[in-house]
Amino acid sequence: MMFNGYNEELVQSIKYWLQEDVGSGDITTRTTIPAGHESKGIIHAKEDGIICGVPVAELVFEIVDPSLTFKALVKEGQAVSKGTVIAEVEGSTHAILTGERLALNLMQRLSGVATRTSSFVQALEGLPTRLVDTRKTTPGHRMLEKYAVRIGGGANHRFGLYDAVMIKDNHIKGAGGIRQAVSRARANIPHTMTIEVETESLEQVDEAIAAGADIIMLDNMSAEMMKTAVSRIHSKAPHVKTEASGNVSLETVREMAESGVDVISVGRLTYSFSSLDISLDLNGKKEGTQS
Repeated sequence: MMFNGYNEELVQSIKYWLQEDVGSGDITTRTTIPAGHESKGIIHAKEDGIICGVPVAELVFEIVDPSLTFKALVKEGQAVSKGTVIAEVEGSTHAILTGERLALNLMQRLSGVATRTSSFVQALEGLPTRLVDTRKTTPGHRMLEKYAVRIGGGANHRFGLYDAVMIKDNHIKGAGGIRQAVSRARANIPHTMTIEVETESLEQVDEAIAAGADIIMLDNMSAEMMKTAVSRIHSKAPHVKTEASGNVSLETVREMAESGVDVISVGRLTYSFSSLDISLDLNGKKEGTQS
């Protein structure tokens, strides 16, 4: 299962999201379908893509009604074509329809992130550069969206403001320069924590090298400048990792990688994706069910 088992944060989030949608009850289902009616719901893809979030959908239905039977028919990260049956959920029709929208919403979004990520990974095929995400995630959904990036073949950057130092342009302005910012950070963090500095020019690259940055981000640089920066970093500080960022697209990502950077961070993975079209259809009632 994902996340080494269901964690409490995810369970509580799903309960909150269900409350948001269901409120005092699913009035349409309650007033149109007899109590005790049972069905099988068929979850299927309506377009090609990478599937992600099947365990999340399973958890939604489990929270709605633990007696429901959920059967996954594809693996996380599997590429599917239009019409592929992803999973089946069987039991109370009321419960299936009450949990349907949330389960599909989550699976559609996560599959969209995984599909977008996979397309970038494919664009980098054969190159050693690593593709990572950013903090540009949907509030409240960072854990899930970063999970989807991994399922799509990418890797995660920092999870929040707490797990790594990333000195960006506004930090540099506030600190009075790259040297001052790095020096202050180094004096106040554990020795195990890295310091990354965002640079926008070759002059700033030199400053970051001199200041002792562990990682240097090359932000919004032209391909030519990026190659020069990478060469300069490798010659002056070969231990320093390089990261490219800024307006990365499927059309530009490979050229960026060919500059020799170690990592490319792409915000589009989690803020500019299209949800994968996934649907649930009731496939009749179970044999022996009284209507």
